[in-house]
Order: sequence, then structure tokens, then C-alpha cells
Amino acid sequence: MKLPSATLDTIEMDIDQLGIKMYDLIAELYPICRSITGNGVRSTLDIIKKITPIEINQVPSGTQVFDWTVPKEWNIKDACVKDRDGHRIIDFQQHNLHVLNYSVPVHKKVSRAELEEHLYSLPAQPDLIPYRTSYYSENWGFCLSEKQRQALCDDDYEVCIDSTLQDGNLTYGEYYIKGETDDEILLTCHICHPSLCNDNLSGISLVAHLARILSTLSLRYSYRFLFIPGTIGSITWLALHQDITQKIKGGLVVAGVGDSGPFTYKKSRIGDAEIDKSVIHVLQHSGKGYALREFSPYGYDERQFCSPGFNLPVGSLTRTPYGEYPEYHTSADNLDFVTAGSLSESLSIYLEVIHVLENNLVYLNQNPKCEPQLGKRGLYSALGGETNAKERQLAMLWVLNLSDGRHDLLEIAEKSKIRFQTINQVTRQLENAHLLVRLPDRSI
Repeated sequence: MKLPSATLDTIEMDIDQLGIKMYDLIAELYPICRSITGNGVRSTLDIIKKITPIEINQVPSGTQVFDWTVPKEWNIKDACVKDRDGHRIIDFQQHNLHVLNYSVPVHKKVSRAELEEHLYSLPAQPDLIPYRTSYYSENWGFCLSEKQRQALCDDDYEVCIDSTLQDGNLTYGEYYIKGETDDEILLTCHICHPSLCNDNLSGISLVAHLARILSTLSLRYSYRFLFIPGTIGSITWLALHQDITQKIKGGLVVAGVGDSGPFTYKKSRIGDAEIDKSVIHVLQHSGKGYALREFSPYGYDERQFCSPGFNLPVGSLTRTPYGEYPEYHTSADNLDFVTAGSLSESLSIYLEVIHVLENNLVYLNQNPKCEPQLGKRGLYSALGGETNAKERQLAMLWVLNLSDGRHDLLEIAEKSKIRFQTINQVTRQLENAHLLVRLPDRSI
């Protein structure tokens, strides 16, 4: 239900309770075997729909999307490797990472030598099952721990993968919130990974709960949320929505937000877009560890949104970057690896970034010749009880001095080295005292 009077400045949230809810959603989604297509994706979207009223879209196999083609749909019922006594020694029912994702159906006896050609393990992490895929090359295989692999001693084995690879659909979810303007902020996550909690059930959960929160608010920007399979999903969405991409004024690819590592922001290809400046400002004033990285054409779906034909201002805000924690793409990326506390902290950072975007306005000083007398307007007394009264007084002077129609509030925050939240709060006081007027045109 829309609450027109509620904004991010006024809404009350129990952020710790939201972290628990985010974790619970991850736990519910964890057992599902997902891929870039198939029933696992649809089951996942059906669960997300209980939280956020997403629209579920289907794109038929064979659809041409730029230089790519929507692949055949993959589904799996069961898979195992049996030893000579008929025991399931590699069992999809025990962990869905045991199967090479997108494996074609197979049922036959193979020699140990042939089986070895279709096995994937991690010698350096002998207790863990790796996550491997074969999306665009028809193959079959099994993933197992190195310890399991070393225990293989029979001369031949029975392999069975009860799967289908046939024409179907690529499925994705989308949710749109109309704001005061048609300009859009894009938030997107990949939904193609099976039982991997940080990469990327954490991103799915954060985006779903963020969408639910924003749906209750009065917003300046419009917001578009995408739940898409990695790479092919963003390529497909962009190919089918070229007419609206010019409305996207900023965006974030959400992934890896449930671990306890420091935040990492990978800039958009533009590098100094409003979204880049907003995220960096929030991280700088968060009191938490963080790292900044320049754009590179490798990573998550930001590389598609930032491709030169679109060059959209889309960055990626994660915690520990992909591939830089030992649990990445292994069975150790489980429910013990992510925490409700890390999830709530990540959600807080995202909400603060959106708060900056929503309030980054341009004002014009209505008393520009010398400083106005703040005392007679009650502005000094309003600061009297504040523990940071001196900073807020300085913030007022900065806002008055730079509100010349050429600086937005984020620029003022950066020049003054004062947190945006404080700049925004004193701006409201100055506006209420009729010393500032908001300009409708934000072009600077």
C-alpha cells in the first residue's frame, strides 16, 4: 500500500529484524537447484513474489538478443554416480552442487578413466564441493570433494543424470515503482546460482526487501528491480528494453552482501556519475572499512549495463569481491557463511545511498548578499541542544554559500567534508526559514 507521506527521512524500521527476515529468505531459497533457466528459477521467483509483487516474464529459447541467443531450458530431477555395489557415492539429493550445472542427460556405465574426465574437485580445498557450469557447451559431469575423488577405487561406475535440455524459456522477475519523475534507479541481482548463500542469495534477499521498503514510500526517482540470470539475463533484458534505458540515471548490481568482509564499490564505466559519488560518500562516512575499484569489463552484470553501446551509470556494491574469499563458488558458501547482522548492515548502506540520491537537490539562496542573520530566524536556537551544533552551524554556512543554482547537495557535502545527512537536514531548516528555494531543474 502506498503511503504518500512517508519518505526515507520519516519511515521507522527495525533494521536488525529486517536482517533476520533477509536471512530467513536465504534459508528458504537455499535448497533450490537454480540455473540460468528452468523450474528452479521459477520456484525462486514465486517465493520472491510473496515479498515483492514482481512481474514474472518469459523469453522463448532461440530468441536473438544482440550477439547471443536465449539458450534451451534446463531442468533436472536426479543425478548420481553408483559404485559396483549400487551405492550412490556422488548424490545430487545430498547437495545440488554435485552436478555440473546444465549437464545433458546421461545413463550408462563408464570406466573410472572416463569418469575422471567428467569430475571436478578442488585439490587445495579437499573438503569442499566446487560449483561448475556448462551453459553453452553440451556436456555432463559431477562435482565432488577431493577427498571423495581420492576414495574412488572401482574399475567402473554407473552414472545417471535425469535432466532435460530442450526449448523452453528464460525466466526473470521485474518490479517497477513509479516516482515523482520518470528518471530511474536500477537495482539488479543474479538469480542463476544454486545453493550458494553469499553469491547470490544474499543479493536476491536484499533486493527483494529493499523493493518492499521502497514500495511504501513517496519517492522522487522511479525504481526498477530486476531478478535475472547472470550475463544472459542482463543481455536479454537490455535487448528487449532499449527504449527505456535512457531513463536509467543510476544503478547498482547487488551481490555478495551477506559475508562479514568490508564493503567494496566497483565504479561504473563513467566513473564519476551521481551513483558513483553517492556510494563513495556513504562509504567514506560510514565508519566502516571499504575499498574502491575502478571499472573493468569483467565481473557481474555491470559489464553489460556499462557496455559502450549503453554506457549506463551502473556500479556494483558488494562486500568481499567475488573470487576473493575461499568459500566462493564452493559448498562452504552456505548458511553458516552469511549472517543476519551483515545483511542488515548491507541493507543500511543501500538505504543510505538511496537517501542521498533521493535528496540530492539543487537550491538557490534567497538572501545571497552577505550572510543572513540566522539568530533572528531561530536557527541558532534550533541548534542549541544538538551535540554536533558547531558542525551543523558550519553546514548551514556551506549550504547558504554554495546554493547558487550550480551546486547540488552532494557537491556541498563533498566540498565541506560534512556527511550528506547533516547537509540535508540543515537544508530543510533553511528552506523552512525561506532562505532557500528548491530549483526544479537539476541540470548543473
